[in-house]
Amino acid sequence: MTRLPEFSLSFFHPRYWLLWLGILLLRCLILLPYPLLCRIGCGLGRLGMRIMSRRVNIARRNLELCFPGLAKNDHEKMLIENFESVGMGVIETGMAWFWSDARIRKWFTVTGYEHMEKARSGQRGVLLIGMHFLTLELGARIFGMLNPGIGVYRPNNNALFDWLQTRGRLRSNKTMLDRYDLKGMIRVLKQDEIMWYAPDHDYGAQNSVFVPFFQVPDAATTAGSYMLVRGARPAVVPFVPRRLPGRKGYELIILPDIIEELVGREKEFVATRINQTIEEAIRLAPEQYMWLHRRFKTRPPGRESFYSKK
Repeated sequence: MTRLPEFSLSFFHPRYWLLWLGILLLRCLILLPYPLLCRIGCGLGRLGMRIMSRRVNIARRNLELCFPGLAKNDHEKMLIENFESVGMGVIETGMAWFWSDARIRKWFTVTGYEHMEKARSGQRGVLLIGMHFLTLELGARIFGMLNPGIGVYRPNNNALFDWLQTRGRLRSNKTMLDRYDLKGMIRVLKQDEIMWYAPDHDYGAQNSVFVPFFQVPDAATTAGSYMLVRGARPAVVPFVPRRLPGRKGYELIILPDIIEELVGREKEFVATRINQTIEEAIRLAPEQYMWLHRRFKTRPPGRESFYSKK
């Protein structure tokens, strides 16, 4: 398990100065009123479209693959909205790490909390199925304020950023686990803990199965969900932190427990059902999902890549 690492004097080394400057600017920026932060975040996202051409192409390709029925103009509209959400994600990270509990409570509502209460009444662990929405950091902070739990993450290679990220995430949660620590995940679930887990990215061919995701019939999908269900039999509760239109704040949507559909089923069925749940969640706010990740980079042997090498 991960606890807050000690602050190191090495963080004052010149190689970290640019990051310190960025964090200082973000720390000052999030003091502004929320409606103004929304305008700034959207502007950052539009600027990002101009300088992140590779990620723009990846996001555009993902939208084409997942929503083939949309007209080209609709794809481009969603693409712009998505990058505005990318910019907001930067702002929301600062909000999650530095805002007070009182200020966060002012800007969010919760829908479906009865599903969490029902899951907890069973005296067992809860596997929270999170997704890589661009509101991820803020969603984890909000959920932790309601029910402190354990996060699954990949430690960052930059030691200062890893310290900042860990410090921010532990403001309202207990600890974190490395995403490769499967035994640790099963152990905490058996101890009736709440654990946040995101099975929606492409983590490579190892320990993955090829099952449908949106309109892609053979998307590489982690088998980790199957192993956790088989090893701990926790409640499996999806949730979505959705940014509301009109700069009105956020809605944390908690969906019903799906464990009864998964117990005793093979890994392909579990992975497929989890993907269906993720699809349903993404459709609630598709422009707020992290489309700039190469979700379909791992292909079955002999299949051509979906992404241009240019």
